[in-house]
Amino acid sequence: MIRERRFYRAFFALAMSLALQNLLTFGVNLMDTVMLGRYSQDAMSGVSLCNQVQFLLQMLVTGAGEGAVVLGAQYWGRGRLEPVPHIIGVALRFGGGLAAALLALVLIAPEALLRLLSNEEAVIAQGVQYFQIICFTYVIFTVTNILVASLRSVGIVRIGYVVSLSTLGINVSLNYLLIYGRWGCPELGVRGAAVATLVSRCMELVIVVWFLKCRERQLRLTARKLLFIDRSYIRDYNRVSAPVLVNQALWGVAQMVQTGILGHLGGDVTAANAIAVQVYQVLSVVAYGAASASGIVIGKAVGSGRREELRPLVATLQVLFVLIGLGSGGAIFLLRRPILAVFGGALTARAWTLAMQFMAVIALTTVGTAYQMSCDNGIIRGGGDTAFSAKMNLVSMWGIVVPLSALAAFCWECAPVVVFFLLKWDQLYKIAPVALRLRSWKWVRTVTRPDGGAAGRKGGAG
Repeated sequence: MIRERRFYRAFFALAMSLALQNLLTFGVNLMDTVMLGRYSQDAMSGVSLCNQVQFLLQMLVTGAGEGAVVLGAQYWGRGRLEPVPHIIGVALRFGGGLAAALLALVLIAPEALLRLLSNEEAVIAQGVQYFQIICFTYVIFTVTNILVASLRSVGIVRIGYVVSLSTLGINVSLNYLLIYGRWGCPELGVRGAAVATLVSRCMELVIVVWFLKCRERQLRLTARKLLFIDRSYIRDYNRVSAPVLVNQALWGVAQMVQTGILGHLGGDVTAANAIAVQVYQVLSVVAYGAASASGIVIGKAVGSGRREELRPLVATLQVLFVLIGLGSGGAIFLLRRPILAVFGGALTARAWTLAMQFMAVIALTTVGTAYQMSCDNGIIRGGGDTAFSAKMNLVSMWGIVVPLSALAAFCWECAPVVVFFLLKWDQLYKIAPVALRLRSWKWVRTVTRPDGGAAGRKGGAG
């Protein structure tokens, strides 16, 4: 274990900054859920289905951005920043293309897409109204988040939560005016929530562009640097980012399939799942912040060649991940009733009971998530091994979780809480393969170019 206090101060300062950014980002969706939940259970459920596409986009954006983060952090560790704008330019091209494809899909077939996730007509009707507006945020969201992630790779994190805080404030204010029709505004329901999110996403991008133009001094990004890139970095980026992108895409699609399984069990199940998922996302932000921070710390250590620091660093991080998981899981369990009280009488009695059960399941699995996800997406990916997670999740999600859950729901007719547990229990059993991968030290890889040549050397931790 590392004993220097300055390490813990620096790590938690970075982790909490990233956690705050995640909290504010997920807070936008949470406030949509809460404010629409008080307006109509069907409206809340319909938007929760649309948010599965948003989650898929977020996974794709994370995959596109992580290639820039891993490469950028290692170049930062080497003291070389000149390749980073080229890498960011490549990431923007990949991410923007994926966002445009999702935009086209939603515009062409919104109702067909929602019918894959639910068979409740009232819920689908609400979702279509939301889709028709929210899809125009996809490209804007992608550009903003890849730029913010790229800045994070070189230690610039404050802009992330400044952007997210502004988004949350604008979104909540406009939600209040446009969902319920306050202060002379029209009562638009789900369309009001979509308009509020679209406006807030546009403001996000404006703030990031202003920051890059007026305040950022390390990378000095300009439109010219991002448009006219050295295309030789596409190969480096693909090698690092492609496995992450595949993993994130499979994970995002799997979450949509999971929502579809629960969505075909009834409207109350869809509503309970919407609440449980949003609560988990908000109350687990410290774990995700710690994972992102560890990826930067590990990537910088590998890139700088200080591999003798890895063993105590990895041991320390694992202990911190377990403690964070216990704290996050305990918070979810203890706050279940106060959270549901916010929805007042808008929920049916069955939806309320199911939400309590689902949050109890998530409280348990969050402990496993905080450890294995942080080790996988933080330490292992930050060390340069971006392929392990894709292989593990491909087998886990599509070979175990989805088939078993579908059987439990539609063949064995298990209770919804049993199906929900089977959809989440991979967060517990994946602890074993992740721990074994860590102990092998095969994940330590240099992915930068030491002297202009090819990257990709492997090496142990010494």
